[in-house]
Amino acid sequence: MDITEIWIDRKDFRKTKIVTGQSESLADGDVLVRIDKFALTSNNVGYALSGDFIGYWGYYPTGEDGWGKLTVWGIAEVVESRSPEIKVGERLYGFFPMASHVVLKAGNISDAGFTDVAAHRKDLPDLYNQYQRTAGGPAYLLALEDERCLLFPLFMTAFVLADYLNDNQYFDAQQILIGSVSSKTGFALAHFLANDPAFEGKVIGLTSPSNAGFVERLGNCDQVVVYGQEEASIANAPSVFVDMSGDGPLKKKLHEFLTDDMQKSVSVGGTHWDAERVTDELPGSQPEFFFTPAHIAKRDADWGAGVLFERANQAGADLGEIVKKDIDVEVIKGAEAAQQIWLDMLDNKVTANRGIMVSI
Repeated sequence: MDITEIWIDRKDFRKTKIVTGQSESLADGDVLVRIDKFALTSNNVGYALSGDFIGYWGYYPTGEDGWGKLTVWGIAEVVESRSPEIKVGERLYGFFPMASHVVLKAGNISDAGFTDVAAHRKDLPDLYNQYQRTAGGPAYLLALEDERCLLFPLFMTAFVLADYLNDNQYFDAQQILIGSVSSKTGFALAHFLANDPAFEGKVIGLTSPSNAGFVERLGNCDQVVVYGQEEASIANAPSVFVDMSGDGPLKKKLHEFLTDDMQKSVSVGGTHWDAERVTDELPGSQPEFFFTPAHIAKRDADWGAGVLFERANQAGADLGEIVKKDIDVEVIKGAEAAQQIWLDMLDNKVTANRGIMVSI
């Protein structure tokens, strides 16, 4: 079967190439899936940025130095199976490459899903090795395929991050600043904080002028601040900064403005992926990268395996129902069009209200 993939230069994300070939022969336990559709968001830019640090490039290696397959969240259909428990025609939700097809090695199979047990993936974060059988999931998810791809992974991160802040008593902050609050992870975090009775402080969203109206319509921030107005608009008070942008100069400005009032500085995303990075020591709490699977593992130990995931899934579905009227879903078809929308994503040409679904 013909397979089409999009590869990305791991050092220069604007360089891409379309690679075509034939599907490999299946071994026992393998399933060949056609990737029906996948979401492309600023979150995927973050995957590229942290591809070596966290290991995202390792899930679907190219075998060619310098090139990677970007990981995306999508829906796929089984078209060939060498696993007696996985049937042709089943639909799966999970972590795929930007491609038309891919081979998965199914193990630990249950009614709910399976794990890709390929040898090259065993040392990678296990969260991303899980594939869910859509027919085995909650009924409400069947009607939310696009939202599940576009929003749920980001809402999951936001829910886990909100729980992390709650678990740490919000680091005694009176205000939580969210950089790039118009991003889907950003506005979801604002929503979860705004609806958490345990947090009595202010939720302050930082965004561009073009996205300020969108953020204000969502109504989750006590205050919306446009980039460049931080010092004039934000009070000197104990603060947590959650950075979805990866914008080094913005981070430096906030640390130098708030100094010892910067109680915690958490880096999550990279919507401003090509902004200058700051490596010098900054005033206040030093920035730390937030690794979602680590907090999930903590809560699995605290509450039991899967409890946090279930809570996040339900919260994500509830939020998805609220915001889907504000997200205009667009379907992009074909490899060349996928390349172009990726470039638009890198150049911040995709406004916050657009939900990009791609089919190669």
